[in-house]
Amino acid sequence: MEKIALVSITKHGVQMIRELQSLMPTADLFYMTKFSQGDEEERGITMFEGSVRKIIPQLFEQYDGITFVVSLGAVVRMIAPVLKDKKTDPAVVVIDDKGEFVISVLSGHLGGANELTRTIAKLLQATPVITTASDVQKTIAVDLLGRDFGWVIDGDEYVTPVSAAVVNEEPVVVIQESGERNWWKYSHPLPANIKCADSLEEAKDLDVNASLIITHRLFNFDFENKWLSNYVIYRPKSVYLGMGCNRGTSAEEIEQVIIDTLAELEISFFSVKGISTIDLKKDEQGMLDVCKKFGWDFVYYTPEQLNKVEIENPSETVFKYTGAYGVSEPAAKLSSGESKLLLEKKKSGNVTISVAVVVR
Repeated sequence: MEKIALVSITKHGVQMIRELQSLMPTADLFYMTKFSQGDEEERGITMFEGSVRKIIPQLFEQYDGITFVVSLGAVVRMIAPVLKDKKTDPAVVVIDDKGEFVISVLSGHLGGANELTRTIAKLLQATPVITTASDVQKTIAVDLLGRDFGWVIDGDEYVTPVSAAVVNEEPVVVIQESGERNWWKYSHPLPANIKCADSLEEAKDLDVNASLIITHRLFNFDFENKWLSNYVIYRPKSVYLGMGCNRGTSAEEIEQVIIDTLAELEISFFSVKGISTIDLKKDEQGMLDVCKKFGWDFVYYTPEQLNKVEIENPSETVFKYTGAYGVSEPAAKLSSGESKLLLEKKKSGNVTISVAVVVR
């Protein structure tokens, strides 16, 4: 959470957030002018006159997390008119005036209020109050699973009913075909109602009420209707693209080759981790633009590094011009750490592409 505001309207609260700022140096402070202590300009503290309600829209617009030393009921009434949805609303946390309790109020999961609550409670040696069922029960948080690894949810229409199945201890299966395996963060085992499988095919005969599917694959649901009724699909960043291209190839052509290739392989675009290539292409604008557009990694290797990798299609012509016997194939293997490629090499227009997938 990059931008945090600490807000108070009471004398004790002002002292509390001033002390908190010494422990959270990037946080911004807001309090009423009548509590001025003379060093506000030096410390970058913002003061206001009248009701704190007037600055609520500004705080919601500018901050990822807002912590109020204000009564819970007052905060609920003040923020109600500016609420939009859990995907865009900032985290909201409330501290009582004595600093005994820190309460997660809004955007507990997606917005990070639960984590902010724990952090501030630890700093104040206070009691964190979190009511999110999955946190209280220490089970899977469906809307957060894999987020630390960069996983994204591909369609969120069933997040709520799947979450309900998890916390209500109904039969649930986690199907993981790729992506990081250390997503379970608790020291205790998975709850008994949650089973695991390595593929859709392996799980198709399980009697479950909900499914959490972690895969890079695109697929048609050709199993029973239960797979269509209550599921969430996660896209781990498990697909690595090795690439070469002619100098000056446009970003549009590179992007279209990637789209077409992934569609042919039935791989989700959301699972791409990045592009890797030879260092001769480290300034290739088309590749750079595509990576910037989608937030992908851009990695390049020297010819010496590429030539250490065993490849299926070494080329004397490529060696003549680059000093490497291949570009897309060894680059994909190096960046992924895989010895086998899903796609060895495909030439399309000005672009050559290879694809590796990390499945374990």
